Amino acid sequence: MKSLFLKIFVSYWMAQALFFMLAILVAYAMRPSREIAYLQAQEARFLNDAIQANQSGGEQGVWKYLRGVHDSYHVRLFVIDEQGHDILGRKSPEWLERAQRGHLSTADSFWGKFHPVQFLRAAMTGPDGHPYTLFIELPPEPHGPFAIHGIPGLGLLIGIISSGLVCYILARYLTSPITRLRAAAQKMASGDLTARAGIPGSRRRDETAELVRDFDLMADRLENLVGAQRQLLRDISHELRSPLARLNVALELARQRSGADAYTALDRIERETSRLNEMIQRLLTLVRLEGGDDSLEKTEVHLQDLIQEIAKDATFEAQNRQCQVEVEASTDYVVKGSPSLLHSAIENVVRNAIRYTEEGTTVRIRLQAEEGAEGSQAVVQVTDSGPGVPQDALDKLFLPFYRIDDARGRQTGGVGLGLAITARAVSLHSGSVRAVNRPEGGLTVEIRLPLASGSQVVPAENPAEVLSMRTGN
Repeated sequence: MKSLFLKIFVSYWMAQALFFMLAILVAYAMRPSREIAYLQAQEARFLNDAIQANQSGGEQGVWKYLRGVHDSYHVRLFVIDEQGHDILGRKSPEWLERAQRGHLSTADSFWGKFHPVQFLRAAMTGPDGHPYTLFIELPPEPHGPFAIHGIPGLGLLIGIISSGLVCYILARYLTSPITRLRAAAQKMASGDLTARAGIPGSRRRDETAELVRDFDLMADRLENLVGAQRQLLRDISHELRSPLARLNVALELARQRSGADAYTALDRIERETSRLNEMIQRLLTLVRLEGGDDSLEKTEVHLQDLIQEIAKDATFEAQNRQCQVEVEASTDYVVKGSPSLLHSAIENVVRNAIRYTEEGTTVRIRLQAEEGAEGSQAVVQVTDSGPGVPQDALDKLFLPFYRIDDARGRQTGGVGLGLAITARAVSLHSGSVRAVNRPEGGLTVEIRLPLASGSQVVPAENPAEVLSMRTGN
Protein backbone atom coordinates (compact mmCIF):
# COMPACT_ATOMS: atom_id res chain seq x y z
CA MET A 1 0.00 0.00 0.00
CA LYS A 2 1.85 3.08 -1.28
CA SER A 3 -0.76 5.71 -0.46
CA LEU A 4 -0.36 7.40 2.91
CA PHE A 5 -4.08 8.18 2.91
CA LEU A 6 -4.99 4.50 2.49
CA LYS A 7 -2.52 3.47 5.19
CA ILE A 8 -3.99 5.91 7.70
CA PHE A 9 -7.59 5.25 6.68
CA VAL A 10 -7.39 1.43 6.71
CA SER A 11 -5.34 1.20 9.90
CA TYR A 12 -7.62 3.59 11.81
CA TRP A 13 -10.75 1.91 10.47
CA MET A 14 -9.56 -1.59 11.35
CA ALA A 15 -8.58 -0.43 14.82
CA GLN A 16 -11.92 1.30 15.36
CA ALA A 17 -13.90 -1.69 14.07
CA LEU A 18 -11.89 -4.09 16.23
CA PHE A 19 -12.38 -1.99 19.35
CA PHE A 20 -16.08 -1.66 18.56
CA MET A 21 -16.54 -5.40 18.15
CA LEU A 22 -14.52 -6.27 21.25
CA ALA A 23 -16.43 -3.76 23.36
CA ILE A 24 -19.77 -5.24 22.28
CA LEU A 25 -18.63 -8.81 22.74
CA VAL A 26 -17.18 -8.22 26.18
CA ALA A 27 -20.16 -6.16 27.32
CA TYR A 28 -22.64 -8.71 26.09
CA ALA A 29 -20.69 -11.69 27.48
CA MET A 30 -20.57 -10.08 30.90
CA ARG A 31 -24.17 -8.93 30.88
CA PRO A 32 -26.34 -10.95 33.28
CA SER A 33 -29.49 -12.39 31.69
CA ARG A 34 -32.49 -12.51 34.06
CA GLU A 35 -34.61 -14.01 31.31
CA ILE A 36 -32.29 -17.00 30.89
CA ALA A 37 -32.05 -17.56 34.63
CA TYR A 38 -35.84 -17.47 34.95
CA LEU A 39 -36.35 -19.95 32.09
CA GLN A 40 -33.75 -22.31 33.59
CA ALA A 41 -35.77 -22.30 36.81
CA GLN A 42 -38.88 -23.32 34.84
CA GLU A 43 -37.28 -26.23 32.93
CA ALA A 44 -38.51 -29.01 35.27
CA ARG A 45 -42.04 -27.61 35.34
CA PHE A 46 -42.14 -27.28 31.53
CA LEU A 47 -41.05 -30.89 31.10
CA ASN A 48 -43.43 -32.35 33.72
CA ASP A 49 -46.40 -30.36 32.36
CA ALA A 50 -45.62 -31.43 28.79
CA ILE A 51 -45.39 -35.13 29.76
CA GLN A 52 -48.64 -34.96 31.76
CA ALA A 53 -50.38 -33.19 28.85
CA ASN A 54 -49.20 -35.99 26.56
CA GLN A 55 -50.46 -38.69 28.91
CA SER A 56 -53.82 -37.07 29.48
CA GLY A 57 -54.59 -35.55 26.08
CA GLY A 58 -52.15 -37.14 23.67
CA GLU A 59 -50.61 -35.07 20.87
CA GLN A 60 -53.56 -32.68 20.92
CA GLY A 61 -52.96 -31.99 24.60
CA VAL A 62 -49.24 -31.43 24.07
CA TRP A 63 -49.93 -29.04 21.16
CA LYS A 64 -52.31 -27.05 23.31
CA TYR A 65 -49.83 -26.84 26.17
CA LEU A 66 -46.85 -25.85 23.98
CA ARG A 67 -48.95 -23.17 22.30
CA GLY A 68 -49.87 -21.78 25.70
CA VAL A 69 -46.22 -21.65 26.76
CA HIS A 70 -45.31 -19.85 23.53
CA ASP A 71 -48.03 -17.28 24.02
CA SER A 72 -47.03 -16.67 27.63
CA TYR A 73 -43.21 -16.84 27.47
CA HIS A 74 -42.54 -16.36 23.71
CA VAL A 75 -40.39 -19.50 23.59
CA ARG A 76 -40.68 -22.80 21.70
CA LEU A 77 -40.34 -26.12 23.54
CA PHE A 78 -39.00 -29.36 22.07
CA VAL A 79 -39.33 -32.52 24.18
CA ILE A 80 -37.07 -35.33 22.92
CA ASP A 81 -37.53 -38.89 24.15
CA GLU A 82 -34.81 -41.46 24.84
CA GLN A 83 -34.84 -42.55 21.15
CA GLY A 84 -34.08 -38.99 20.08
CA HIS A 85 -37.54 -38.27 18.63
CA ASP A 86 -39.82 -35.35 19.26
CA ILE A 87 -42.82 -36.57 21.30
CA LEU A 88 -45.07 -34.79 18.75
CA GLY A 89 -43.37 -36.51 15.83
CA ARG A 90 -42.20 -33.17 14.38
CA LYS A 91 -39.17 -33.05 12.10
CA SER A 92 -36.35 -31.53 14.08
CA PRO A 93 -34.81 -28.31 12.63
CA GLU A 94 -31.16 -28.35 11.64
CA TRP A 95 -29.94 -26.51 14.74
CA LEU A 96 -31.78 -28.97 17.00
CA GLU A 97 -30.09 -31.94 15.35
CA ARG A 98 -26.72 -30.32 15.87
CA ALA A 99 -27.61 -29.48 19.46
CA GLN A 100 -28.60 -33.11 20.14
CA ARG A 101 -25.16 -34.19 18.89
CA GLY A 102 -23.51 -31.65 21.21
CA HIS A 103 -22.20 -29.40 18.41
CA LEU A 104 -23.84 -26.22 19.71
CA SER A 105 -23.46 -24.39 23.01
CA THR A 106 -26.44 -23.26 25.08
CA ALA A 107 -27.37 -19.62 25.65
CA ASP A 108 -26.02 -19.64 29.20
CA SER A 109 -22.45 -20.31 27.92
CA PHE A 110 -20.03 -17.71 26.44
CA TRP A 111 -20.04 -18.96 22.84
CA GLY A 112 -23.71 -19.83 22.91
CA LYS A 113 -24.60 -16.17 23.31
CA PHE A 114 -23.28 -15.44 19.80
CA HIS A 115 -25.06 -18.19 17.91
CA PRO A 116 -27.97 -17.07 15.69
CA VAL A 117 -30.31 -19.52 17.45
CA GLN A 118 -30.38 -19.12 21.24
CA PHE A 119 -31.55 -22.14 23.23
CA LEU A 120 -31.43 -23.84 26.61
CA ARG A 121 -31.09 -27.58 27.21
CA ALA A 122 -32.05 -29.77 30.19
CA ALA A 123 -31.97 -33.57 30.53
CA MET A 124 -34.16 -35.12 33.25
CA THR A 125 -36.46 -38.02 34.06
CA GLY A 126 -40.14 -37.46 33.42
CA PRO A 127 -43.02 -38.39 35.75
CA ASP A 128 -43.42 -41.66 33.79
CA GLY A 129 -39.85 -42.71 34.74
CA HIS A 130 -38.40 -42.34 31.21
CA PRO A 131 -35.46 -39.98 30.38
CA TYR A 132 -36.28 -36.88 28.32
CA THR A 133 -34.35 -33.91 26.97
CA LEU A 134 -35.99 -30.50 26.95
CA PHE A 135 -34.86 -27.81 24.46
CA ILE A 136 -36.11 -24.27 24.90
CA GLU A 137 -35.70 -22.10 21.76
CA LEU A 138 -35.45 -18.47 22.88
CA PRO A 139 -36.97 -15.64 20.85
CA PRO A 140 -34.44 -14.01 18.50
CA GLU A 141 -35.11 -10.33 19.16
CA PRO A 142 -33.83 -9.90 22.71
CA HIS A 143 -30.74 -12.01 22.03
CA GLY A 144 -27.60 -11.54 20.07
CA PRO A 145 -25.16 -8.65 20.55
CA PHE A 146 -25.53 -7.55 16.93
CA ALA A 147 -29.32 -7.76 16.61
CA ILE A 148 -31.45 -4.65 16.31
CA HIS A 149 -35.19 -5.20 15.97
CA GLY A 150 -34.61 -8.75 14.90
CA ILE A 151 -32.12 -7.95 12.11
CA PRO A 152 -28.86 -9.80 12.94
CA GLY A 153 -25.65 -7.93 12.18
CA LEU A 154 -27.27 -4.54 11.62
CA GLY A 155 -25.83 -3.13 14.81
CA LEU A 156 -22.33 -4.26 13.83
CA LEU A 157 -22.76 -2.89 10.31
CA ILE A 158 -23.87 0.50 11.58
CA GLY A 159 -20.93 0.63 13.97
CA ILE A 160 -18.39 -0.28 11.29
CA ILE A 161 -19.79 2.22 8.77
CA SER A 162 -19.88 4.99 11.38
CA SER A 163 -16.30 4.32 12.45
CA GLY A 164 -15.27 4.14 8.79
CA LEU A 165 -16.78 7.56 8.12
CA VAL A 166 -14.97 9.08 11.10
CA CYS A 167 -11.69 7.48 10.03
CA TYR A 168 -12.14 8.67 6.44
CA ILE A 169 -12.62 12.28 7.58
CA LEU A 170 -9.62 12.03 9.89
CA ALA A 171 -7.38 10.46 7.23
CA ARG A 172 -8.46 13.04 4.65
CA TYR A 173 -7.79 15.84 7.12
CA LEU A 174 -4.28 14.55 7.81
CA THR A 175 -3.27 13.83 4.21
CA SER A 176 -4.96 16.61 2.22
CA PRO A 177 -2.08 19.09 2.84
CA ILE A 178 0.42 16.47 1.67
CA THR A 179 -1.67 15.83 -1.47
CA ARG A 180 -1.75 19.55 -2.25
CA LEU A 181 1.96 19.79 -1.53
CA ARG A 182 2.71 16.98 -3.97
CA ALA A 183 0.53 18.51 -6.69
CA ALA A 184 2.22 21.90 -6.26
CA ALA A 185 5.67 20.29 -6.39
CA GLN A 186 4.76 18.51 -9.64
CA LYS A 187 3.56 21.77 -11.18
CA MET A 188 6.76 23.53 -10.18
CA ALA A 189 8.83 20.68 -11.60
CA SER A 190 7.00 21.13 -14.92
CA GLY A 191 7.87 24.84 -14.95
CA ASP A 192 4.86 26.46 -13.30
CA LEU A 193 6.54 28.56 -10.60
CA THR A 194 3.22 30.12 -9.57
CA ALA A 195 1.98 26.85 -8.04
CA ARG A 196 1.22 26.99 -4.31
CA ALA A 197 0.04 24.34 -1.86
CA GLY A 198 -1.64 26.48 0.78
CA ILE A 199 -5.31 27.43 0.99
CA PRO A 200 -5.92 31.17 1.47
CA GLY A 201 -7.51 31.86 4.85
CA SER A 202 -6.63 28.47 6.32
CA ARG A 203 -6.32 28.47 10.13
CA ARG A 204 -4.57 25.14 10.57
CA ARG A 205 -1.54 25.38 12.84
CA ASP A 206 -0.27 21.80 12.98
CA GLU A 207 3.02 20.44 11.60
CA THR A 208 1.72 19.70 8.10
CA ALA A 209 0.22 23.18 7.83
CA GLU A 210 3.57 24.68 8.82
CA LEU A 211 5.26 22.52 6.17
CA VAL A 212 2.84 23.81 3.52
CA ARG A 213 3.50 27.40 4.55
CA ASP A 214 7.27 26.86 4.41
CA PHE A 215 6.89 25.32 0.97
CA ASP A 216 4.92 28.33 -0.26
CA LEU A 217 7.56 30.69 1.14
CA MET A 218 10.23 28.70 -0.68
CA ALA A 219 8.16 28.80 -3.88
CA ASP A 220 7.77 32.58 -3.58
CA ARG A 221 11.50 33.00 -3.15
CA LEU A 222 12.25 30.66 -6.04
CA GLU A 223 9.79 32.41 -8.34
CA ASN A 224 11.33 35.78 -7.51
CA LEU A 225 14.88 34.53 -8.08
CA VAL A 226 14.05 32.85 -11.40
CA GLY A 227 12.03 35.86 -12.50
CA ALA A 228 14.92 38.17 -11.66
CA GLN A 229 17.31 35.90 -13.55
CA ARG A 230 15.08 35.88 -16.64
CA GLN A 231 14.66 39.64 -16.49
CA LEU A 232 18.43 40.06 -16.16
CA LEU A 233 19.06 37.86 -19.21
CA ARG A 234 16.40 39.73 -21.15
CA ASP A 235 17.83 43.15 -20.20
CA ILE A 236 21.42 42.15 -20.91
CA SER A 237 20.47 40.66 -24.27
CA HIS A 238 18.61 43.80 -25.30
CA GLU A 239 21.40 46.08 -24.08
CA LEU A 240 24.05 44.11 -25.98
CA ARG A 241 22.24 44.53 -29.28
CA SER A 242 22.95 48.26 -29.50
CA PRO A 243 26.76 48.03 -29.16
CA LEU A 244 26.73 45.05 -31.52
CA ALA A 245 24.92 47.11 -34.15
CA ARG A 246 27.45 49.93 -33.74
CA LEU A 247 30.26 47.39 -33.93
CA ASN A 248 28.95 46.11 -37.27
CA VAL A 249 28.88 49.67 -38.64
CA ALA A 250 32.40 50.30 -37.40
CA LEU A 251 33.51 47.03 -38.95
CA GLU A 252 32.23 48.05 -42.39
CA LEU A 253 33.97 51.42 -42.09
CA ALA A 254 37.18 49.67 -41.10
CA ARG A 255 36.93 47.45 -44.19
CA GLN A 256 36.61 50.50 -46.42
CA ARG A 257 39.53 52.35 -44.88
CA SER A 258 41.99 49.49 -44.30
CA GLY A 259 44.13 47.58 -46.68
CA ALA A 260 44.17 43.92 -47.68
CA ASP A 261 46.47 43.04 -44.78
CA ALA A 262 43.69 43.76 -42.27
CA TYR A 263 41.03 41.65 -43.98
CA THR A 264 41.95 38.48 -42.06
CA ALA A 265 41.54 40.17 -38.69
CA LEU A 266 38.38 41.95 -39.82
CA ASP A 267 36.87 38.67 -41.04
CA ARG A 268 37.62 37.14 -37.65
CA ILE A 269 35.88 40.06 -35.93
CA GLU A 270 32.88 39.65 -38.22
CA ARG A 271 32.57 35.92 -37.44
CA GLU A 272 32.75 36.50 -33.70
CA THR A 273 30.26 39.35 -33.98
CA SER A 274 27.84 37.13 -35.89
CA ARG A 275 28.28 34.37 -33.35
CA LEU A 276 27.62 36.78 -30.48
CA ASN A 277 24.54 38.14 -32.25
CA GLU A 278 23.21 34.60 -32.74
CA MET A 279 23.83 33.80 -29.08
CA ILE A 280 21.89 36.89 -28.00
CA GLN A 281 19.03 35.99 -30.30
CA ARG A 282 18.87 32.47 -28.89
CA LEU A 283 19.05 33.81 -25.34
CA LEU A 284 16.05 36.02 -26.01
CA THR A 285 14.19 33.08 -27.51
CA LEU A 286 14.99 30.88 -24.52
CA VAL A 287 13.92 33.56 -22.03
CA ARG A 288 10.66 34.00 -23.91
CA LEU A 289 10.00 30.27 -23.89
CA GLU A 290 10.93 29.89 -20.22
CA GLY A 291 8.39 32.58 -19.43
CA GLY A 292 5.64 30.39 -20.89
CA ASP A 293 5.06 32.42 -24.05
CA ASP A 294 1.40 33.15 -23.33
CA SER A 295 1.06 34.82 -26.74
CA LEU A 296 1.72 31.54 -28.55
CA GLU A 297 -0.74 31.16 -31.42
CA LYS A 298 -1.35 27.57 -32.47
CA THR A 299 -2.46 26.49 -35.90
CA GLU A 300 -2.44 23.23 -37.80
CA VAL A 301 1.09 22.27 -38.79
CA HIS A 302 1.81 19.62 -41.44
CA LEU A 303 4.95 17.94 -40.19
CA GLN A 304 5.91 16.35 -43.51
CA ASP A 305 6.12 19.71 -45.25
CA LEU A 306 7.91 21.24 -42.28
CA ILE A 307 10.54 18.48 -42.13
CA GLN A 308 11.19 18.60 -45.89
CA GLU A 309 11.73 22.35 -45.69
CA ILE A 310 14.16 21.93 -42.78
CA ALA A 311 16.02 19.15 -44.59
CA LYS A 312 16.46 21.26 -47.73
CA ASP A 313 17.89 24.15 -45.71
CA ALA A 314 20.15 21.81 -43.75
CA THR A 315 21.57 20.32 -46.95
CA PHE A 316 23.65 23.43 -47.62
CA GLU A 317 25.30 23.21 -44.20
CA ALA A 318 25.79 19.45 -44.61
CA GLN A 319 27.64 19.88 -47.93
CA ASN A 320 30.53 21.58 -46.11
CA ARG A 321 31.23 18.23 -44.37
CA GLN A 322 30.34 16.02 -47.36
CA CYS A 323 27.28 14.80 -45.50
CA GLN A 324 23.77 14.10 -46.67
CA VAL A 325 20.33 14.55 -45.12
CA GLU A 326 17.82 11.76 -45.72
CA VAL A 327 14.10 12.04 -44.92
CA GLU A 328 11.82 9.05 -44.30
CA ALA A 329 8.24 10.31 -44.24
CA SER A 330 5.70 8.36 -46.24
CA THR A 331 2.71 9.91 -44.46
CA ASP A 332 1.82 13.42 -43.37
CA TYR A 333 0.77 14.06 -39.77
CA VAL A 334 -0.93 17.18 -38.44
CA VAL A 335 -0.23 18.71 -35.04
CA LYS A 336 -1.53 21.83 -33.36
CA GLY A 337 1.16 24.38 -32.62
CA SER A 338 3.31 27.30 -33.64
CA PRO A 339 4.95 26.67 -37.04
CA SER A 340 7.92 28.91 -36.26
CA LEU A 341 8.61 27.30 -32.87
CA LEU A 342 8.27 23.76 -34.20
CA HIS A 343 10.50 24.67 -37.15
CA SER A 344 13.14 26.01 -34.75
CA ALA A 345 12.84 22.98 -32.44
CA ILE A 346 13.37 20.40 -35.19
CA GLU A 347 15.94 22.49 -37.06
CA ASN A 348 18.11 22.82 -33.94
CA VAL A 349 18.23 19.03 -33.59
CA VAL A 350 19.05 18.53 -37.29
CA ARG A 351 21.80 21.16 -37.26
CA ASN A 352 23.23 19.65 -34.10
CA ALA A 353 23.33 16.24 -35.80
CA ILE A 354 25.07 17.69 -38.86
CA ARG A 355 27.73 19.31 -36.66
CA TYR A 356 28.70 16.12 -34.87
CA THR A 357 28.10 13.32 -37.38
CA GLU A 358 31.17 11.83 -39.04
CA GLU A 359 32.20 13.41 -42.33
CA GLY A 360 30.73 11.69 -45.35
CA THR A 361 27.86 10.09 -43.39
CA THR A 362 24.10 10.60 -43.51
CA VAL A 363 21.79 12.34 -41.06
CA ARG A 364 18.37 10.67 -41.15
CA ILE A 365 15.08 12.33 -40.26
CA ARG A 366 12.20 9.92 -39.78
CA LEU A 367 8.54 10.83 -39.30
CA GLN A 368 6.00 8.30 -38.00
CA ALA A 369 3.04 8.02 -35.62
CA GLU A 370 2.51 5.82 -32.58
CA GLU A 371 -0.34 5.03 -30.22
CA GLY A 372 0.62 5.42 -26.57
CA ALA A 373 -0.90 5.82 -23.13
CA GLU A 374 -1.34 9.55 -23.81
CA GLY A 375 -3.04 9.03 -27.20
CA SER A 376 -1.82 9.32 -30.77
CA GLN A 377 1.56 11.01 -31.17
CA ALA A 378 3.71 12.10 -34.06
CA VAL A 379 7.31 10.93 -33.61
CA VAL A 380 10.23 12.74 -35.25
CA GLN A 381 13.58 10.92 -34.99
CA VAL A 382 16.87 12.54 -36.02
CA THR A 383 19.78 10.11 -36.19
CA ASP A 384 23.47 10.82 -36.79
CA SER A 385 26.63 8.71 -37.04
CA GLY A 386 28.77 10.70 -34.64
CA PRO A 387 30.64 9.65 -31.51
CA GLY A 388 27.51 9.63 -29.38
CA VAL A 389 27.16 11.05 -25.86
CA PRO A 390 28.28 9.65 -22.49
CA GLN A 391 25.36 7.91 -20.81
CA ASP A 392 25.37 10.22 -17.78
CA ALA A 393 25.20 13.28 -20.04
CA LEU A 394 22.11 12.33 -22.06
CA ASP A 395 19.68 14.08 -19.71
CA LYS A 396 21.87 17.19 -19.57
CA LEU A 397 21.92 17.79 -23.32
CA PHE A 398 18.78 19.91 -23.09
CA LEU A 399 20.09 22.23 -20.36
CA PRO A 400 21.09 25.78 -21.38
CA PHE A 401 24.82 26.27 -22.11
CA TYR A 402 25.61 22.60 -21.51
CA ARG A 403 28.34 21.24 -23.77
CA ILE A 404 30.11 17.93 -23.39
CA ASP A 405 33.36 19.23 -24.81
CA ASP A 406 34.05 22.98 -24.69
CA ALA A 407 36.82 22.70 -27.25
CA ARG A 408 34.56 20.84 -29.70
CA GLY A 409 31.78 23.33 -29.01
CA ARG A 410 34.04 26.23 -29.95
CA GLN A 411 35.23 24.39 -33.06
CA THR A 412 31.68 23.66 -34.29
CA GLY A 413 30.26 26.99 -33.22
CA GLY A 414 27.82 25.57 -30.70
CA VAL A 415 26.92 27.56 -27.61
CA GLY A 416 24.68 25.01 -25.87
CA LEU A 417 21.36 26.76 -26.43
CA GLY A 418 19.86 24.99 -29.46
CA LEU A 419 18.72 21.82 -27.72
CA ALA A 420 17.54 23.82 -24.70
CA ILE A 421 15.28 25.83 -27.01
CA THR A 422 14.08 22.57 -28.57
CA ALA A 423 13.16 21.07 -25.20
CA ARG A 424 11.24 24.15 -24.09
CA ALA A 425 9.44 24.59 -27.42
CA VAL A 426 8.36 20.94 -27.46
CA SER A 427 7.18 21.21 -23.84
CA LEU A 428 4.99 24.19 -24.76
CA HIS A 429 3.31 21.90 -27.31
CA SER A 430 2.63 19.24 -24.62
CA GLY A 431 5.27 16.99 -26.15
CA SER A 432 8.51 15.40 -25.01
CA VAL A 433 12.08 15.06 -26.27
CA ARG A 434 14.81 12.59 -25.38
CA ALA A 435 18.21 11.46 -26.65
CA VAL A 436 19.52 7.89 -26.82
CA ASN A 437 22.80 6.41 -28.01
CA ARG A 438 22.63 4.01 -30.94
CA PRO A 439 24.19 0.54 -30.41
CA GLU A 440 26.06 0.87 -33.70
CA GLY A 441 27.29 4.36 -32.84
CA GLY A 442 25.80 7.82 -33.05
CA LEU A 443 22.91 9.58 -31.38
CA THR A 444 19.15 9.57 -31.93
CA VAL A 445 17.05 12.51 -30.72
CA GLU A 446 13.33 11.73 -30.57
CA ILE A 447 10.62 14.40 -30.48
CA ARG A 448 7.06 13.37 -29.63
CA LEU A 449 4.11 15.68 -30.31
CA PRO A 450 0.40 14.94 -29.76
CA LEU A 451 -1.57 14.74 -32.99
CA ALA A 452 -4.25 17.38 -33.47
CA SER A 453 -7.62 16.24 -32.11
CA GLY A 454 -9.99 15.30 -34.87
CA SER A 455 -7.26 15.43 -37.49
CA GLN A 456 -6.92 12.63 -39.99
CA VAL A 457 -3.76 11.03 -41.26
CA VAL A 458 -3.16 12.38 -44.74
CA PRO A 459 -1.29 9.99 -47.10
CA ALA A 460 1.56 11.48 -49.07
CA GLU A 461 0.96 12.22 -52.74
CA ASN A 462 3.98 10.20 -53.85
CA PRO A 463 4.89 7.81 -51.03
CA ALA A 464 7.58 6.07 -53.07
CA GLU A 465 9.46 9.33 -53.54
CA VAL A 466 9.07 10.55 -49.96
CA LEU A 467 9.86 7.26 -48.22
CA SER A 468 13.57 7.59 -48.93
CA MET A 469 14.38 11.08 -50.15
CA ARG A 470 18.00 12.17 -50.10
CA THR A 471 17.89 15.94 -50.02
CA GLY A 472 21.57 16.17 -50.71
CA ASN A 473 21.17 14.73 -54.22
